Amino acid sequence: MDVDIWAWVGDTQRQLHEAGHTGLAMAIGDVPGQALEGRYAQLDVLAPAIAQQAENLELPWLEFYARYWHLIGRVGDRAQGAVAMADAETLVEFARREDVRDCPAAPGAVIALVVAQVNTDGPGYAAERLAALSATGVEPESLAFSAVAEQYVAALVDAGRVDEAITHAESAVAKLGAVGREASWELGAASARALLAAGRAEDALTALTAAADFKPDDPVAKEHRDGVLRALVLASLDRVQEAVDALPDLDVVGDHPRDWVEWAHAIGRLAGSAQITNSWQLGRVLKQWVDYFAMMGGYRARVELALIAGELAVARQGVWQARSLADLAESAAGELKNPGDIAERIAALRAGADAVTPQAAPGPTAELVGYFDAADGFNADPERWVGWLTPLSGQDLEATRRHTTTLGFLGFPAKGADIYWTMLVASGDIETADPQDVSYLTGLLIEARQDERLEQMAERLPAAQRHLALGRLHRARERWEQAAEEGEAAVNAGAGAEASRLWSSAVQQNGDNAKGAQILRGLIDAEDTEPEDVWRMITMATAAEDWETVRVGAAKVGMPLQSAEGPIEEEMGLVRVILPAPDGSQRAVISLRTGPATARLAIPQPPGMDYNAGDLVVFDPQLLEPVPESAEEQENFIPPFAAVSMLRPGGYTSWFFDGAAPSEADWTEFNEVLAERGWPMWVYSDENYTVSHPTSGERLQGVFGWIAVPPDVTPVEVDALLDDATERWVHPLAWLDLAKAVDVEVERHERITKEYGL
Repeated sequence: MDVDIWAWVGDTQRQLHEAGHTGLAMAIGDVPGQALEGRYAQLDVLAPAIAQQAENLELPWLEFYARYWHLIGRVGDRAQGAVAMADAETLVEFARREDVRDCPAAPGAVIALVVAQVNTDGPGYAAERLAALSATGVEPESLAFSAVAEQYVAALVDAGRVDEAITHAESAVAKLGAVGREASWELGAASARALLAAGRAEDALTALTAAADFKPDDPVAKEHRDGVLRALVLASLDRVQEAVDALPDLDVVGDHPRDWVEWAHAIGRLAGSAQITNSWQLGRVLKQWVDYFAMMGGYRARVELALIAGELAVARQGVWQARSLADLAESAAGELKNPGDIAERIAALRAGADAVTPQAAPGPTAELVGYFDAADGFNADPERWVGWLTPLSGQDLEATRRHTTTLGFLGFPAKGADIYWTMLVASGDIETADPQDVSYLTGLLIEARQDERLEQMAERLPAAQRHLALGRLHRARERWEQAAEEGEAAVNAGAGAEASRLWSSAVQQNGDNAKGAQILRGLIDAEDTEPEDVWRMITMATAAEDWETVRVGAAKVGMPLQSAEGPIEEEMGLVRVILPAPDGSQRAVISLRTGPATARLAIPQPPGMDYNAGDLVVFDPQLLEPVPESAEEQENFIPPFAAVSMLRPGGYTSWFFDGAAPSEADWTEFNEVLAERGWPMWVYSDENYTVSHPTSGERLQGVFGWIAVPPDVTPVEVDALLDDATERWVHPLAWLDLAKAVDVEVERHERITKEYGL
């Protein structure tokens, strides 16, 4: 994005603040961070909300800004492909509108569309990408130039024009240098990939090293992306130890789908070394990645990962995995616009699998179930067990249970479902099957997303199992009304505790906490009741203000309460309640626990928040962090809990103060005055906050924060108290917003703000 857009963002925030849209102003500043830092749950809620507000306020640039960053959060690190294509195309059309096309960020829409095409099928869209990027017409002076050049280089590589890609990268860097600008790290990386594709691995390493100090467009991702590419280049040079050292660990790269294919290619080159373990765990992860791209419409990535995973399976004698992955790659290749040599690679994978001699089973076929049960669950290789149990699966029920559930564990639920289906459904015995087998098959069908098949099976099941299976399906697909209906029917048919839990969670999702609590209350004395059931009942009953049920739950978990009836309002110590902020982040608010699942917020919040000091909130009593082990750490530990809902707002109003910090004695007296009135105050500044002395210009320790007052206190009273409490301070305190609200000494507060640089 062009630097002008950031100046515009700052100006827009100021205007929104002045117009009273404080929450919106706070939110727009954090959207890029959400997209780049992987805070997608927040981004997916916040960005569309900003876009909608911007449309309502007739601010098309702001609407584009929000939609652009939301799309970048999807097609960037998340690497969404076909599922994002329509939105990317729509954004390009939006950017061409007369009231948007002059936005400095408008070329970003084309880049986002090109990235979506890369994620879908890079080589298949190479020609379209080159045409779209050429039409942007950006010049080297624009900060969009590097991003356009980076994508153009990648498109040339995918088009098979590798030499042109290398030349274009060199030309782009030279053009940037001619106007006094430096290439982005991403452009340098694209150049390295082009050189690697040309078989010039040494030059690729040189290019990547030269780009190391370039400023990245995505600073959050640079370190791990550089590590993945560097490892691939070094592996191509057979510099194995250096490649292993450079390669980010799986627990790092696992959060970044954009890097999975390149990481897998590097692993494929290094798996034969002693430093990299080609294990079933690796195979399971790669299959999860394959499935991810199936959901995201990443057709090319899905095929590439299936082939790499298959080759690795062959190397560890995994014949059934290799064949399954070859079948998957062949099926997925039908989605590619330009398959290239995929058919030849699939054939080579099949030939490799045929040439492998699987490892011998640990005992006679008839005794394998016993061997399976006796195996060390920590060290046993589930991939080998799938192969060993295959001859028995579908014939012997005990073997089938172990075989199919292990297949599901390894990421092949459809394969397991097929075997179970043939044995239990196609045979005609599903009506009398063991409920455990029905449950296993239901889980496999849900994981395999074979919803119609599950519904067919459910039609033949006894009532309790039928309703429970359909309820599980609806819950998995977040169809809460249907899940509640099936859960209730399952309970009435005698399906037991699992059905009650399903029904309760579904009605809770539909907003009926009172009913959800009563459903679980029916389990309170059952033998299979779990502590989680009781706590969930307490939480829902609290939200519904069913205090009698809350007390029943508290007694069940051994939590003593002082009162015997009515609302529970006790002092149970401090907790941290985790609440959402307008910018999509989260805030930990110190609060006083008043009941098993309630807390009263104790910290003033800025205007624009949906909560403030004095509010009574419901929280989930499940700890978000473990209690520290040491006594010293426990003494300072304030337990954190996730907020669930607002029970009763306190009606408090917050007022901002700012200025030079007073003496310790004055500050203590100030705190005492506020505490006497029960007005919560919180300092948001830290020791790094300083203000300017109005005459000497020296830096003074500053202080700013918020004071919250209850609804029966008028702004005039707050202004008068602050005036009295601070009148003898060496340096005055400013409360400009409050002064404007009461229209008292506004000019004085404006002067303080200006003179002290607040």
